[in-house]
Amino acid sequence: MNVLSRLLVCVLLTSRAIAADRPNILWLSCEDISPHLGCYGYANATTPVLDEFAQRSVLFERAYTTAGVCAPCRSAIITGMYQTSIGTQHMRCSALLPEHVKPFTHWLRDAGYYCTNNSKEDYQFKTPKGSWDVSGRKAHWKNAPDDTPFFAVFNYGGCHESGIASKSKYEDVTKNTKKHDRNVVAASLPPYYPNTAVTREDWGRYYDVITAMDAWVGEHLQELDQAGEADNTIVCYWSDHGVGLPRAKRWLYESGTHVPLIIHFPAKWQHLAGDAFRPGTRSERLVSMIDMGPSMLSLAGVATPEHMSGRAIFGPHAAEPRDYIFGARDRMDERYDIIRMVRDGQFRYVRNYEPYKTWYQYMNTPEKGATMKEIRAAEGNAPAEGVAQFLGARKPLEELYDVAADPHEMHNLADDPKYADKVAELRQQHLDWVLRTRDLGLIPEAELHRLRSDAGSEWAILSEAGNADTLVATIRDAAVAAGQTDADSIPQLAAWLTHENATVRYWAATGLGNRDTALPGLTSTSDRLETLLDDESESVRVAAARAYAGIGDVPTALATLSEVLDNGSQWARVHAAIVLDEMEEQARPALDAMKRNKAYRDGFVANGKYTVRVLNKALNDLLNTSTTVP
Repeated sequence: MNVLSRLLVCVLLTSRAIAADRPNILWLSCEDISPHLGCYGYANATTPVLDEFAQRSVLFERAYTTAGVCAPCRSAIITGMYQTSIGTQHMRCSALLPEHVKPFTHWLRDAGYYCTNNSKEDYQFKTPKGSWDVSGRKAHWKNAPDDTPFFAVFNYGGCHESGIASKSKYEDVTKNTKKHDRNVVAASLPPYYPNTAVTREDWGRYYDVITAMDAWVGEHLQELDQAGEADNTIVCYWSDHGVGLPRAKRWLYESGTHVPLIIHFPAKWQHLAGDAFRPGTRSERLVSMIDMGPSMLSLAGVATPEHMSGRAIFGPHAAEPRDYIFGARDRMDERYDIIRMVRDGQFRYVRNYEPYKTWYQYMNTPEKGATMKEIRAAEGNAPAEGVAQFLGARKPLEELYDVAADPHEMHNLADDPKYADKVAELRQQHLDWVLRTRDLGLIPEAELHRLRSDAGSEWAILSEAGNADTLVATIRDAAVAAGQTDADSIPQLAAWLTHENATVRYWAATGLGNRDTALPGLTSTSDRLETLLDDESESVRVAAARAYAGIGDVPTALATLSEVLDNGSQWARVHAAIVLDEMEEQARPALDAMKRNKAYRDGFVANGKYTVRVLNKALNDLLNTSTTVP
């Protein structure tokens, strides 16, 4: 054996010796639930396993995801970075990662850990080679080599929204579960749902699948104990986002982003938790789920990589606690709605970048759910105040909720002078976050794809751009101005129509399209908008057509939108279809273009089904037929 070979063997043996003196880590994750568990104070929940587990663990009262839907959250959790920083913010997209961004398990494996995932990834990027030792249904910590610590993930999908909506799945998941009394659990039914037998049934099913999940957790804890590994293993239980029902899943409110997080440190490894996290502790610390990766690395003795936004909660590399939590909503299946959120210990601030869109946009999947159908039925039947609040045609630009006093976030305080300072504080935190994290969600999706071909990844578009801070700040300011409705910013928006950056032009055109056509100075932008109908960027062309339809010539605008439908890239086509749907009767002359594009296309994500869904809905509205489509 030569000198180099001997050195390599020594390094490997040393690494394994160090690794053997580190804790095993087991993640038990589930889907689509908020902290509706007995240990979180919900007396009607049946969760005996987790209730007992929490008594000897650390229960985090304020753990939040970075989005209200699974895949963007999972990409953020596994990378320790906001989905809006790496281009995974849209539901069902496929981002390209830069070389330095990887699942945090790469660093765990370098530290000597055996890493397994059973079995869900759903990261919205191709999993880099070396992320897992094994990922799939056969992955298990039991297969770890001797004297090698493991990091293992198991995921429970029975409480996914489909476990409520699908009768067959619900019955299969809960076949061994005692059902909850629907009228008893209705005591916790949110006030933004009609209180009917239908919604009570959905809410009861939700509690039932949580009980089934609780039993699943028990099975894994028992397996760990029977293998003699319980005293060696730190166990983390968590959910990927909130309740799988309307105004929760996909939203940035407490109902969509507040999740259970319970972590158990056996006595052997209690020193890694520290005095702040003793067994039985109920921690008020603000935790973002992007903190999970850095926290696991710290438990293994590994420092947080500089590019990560997550902060280690405990271990030798623990960071200072957070003062704020940030979240983002972007495309959900076939609908865009750019929303951002900031949460401190008491208040939630929400910024709606597209307030002209309805609260409940029509999305095919949730519309099929029984609770959503009840909400729709309430629209024309003088619904209760809580339901009516979210059926309005226009959202406010900003929202502020005192979550402590108003846990369901029903009373928007953004315009209350008493809270002006808090609105200003959280607004500034949001604006600074956009700049600091390079918020890619403010770039139209079709434009992201156009730019990444040269940049190499979505991350590089803003992070490696020349004079990046200035560019991001200008995009942000244009997007902020676009959401307003006043006449004062029209001159600035008009000037931005000729900006060298296509995203700035996009927001300028979008902002002009949001204004009342009677506002002074708006019609004078008509010529410049018409010029943008031939812009190099598809997204700019669509935004300009939307605005031009209001202050210029409708047939010309429809011709541009029809051309994008016929020949555009997949996300530009979705955007154009959405604009036609929002135009309602004004879009009728484009019926032929909408009909000929109501077909699936090879080469697009899911064969272009999102464009098909939007066009079907628009055509069905125009032709007065059913709107639910495959």
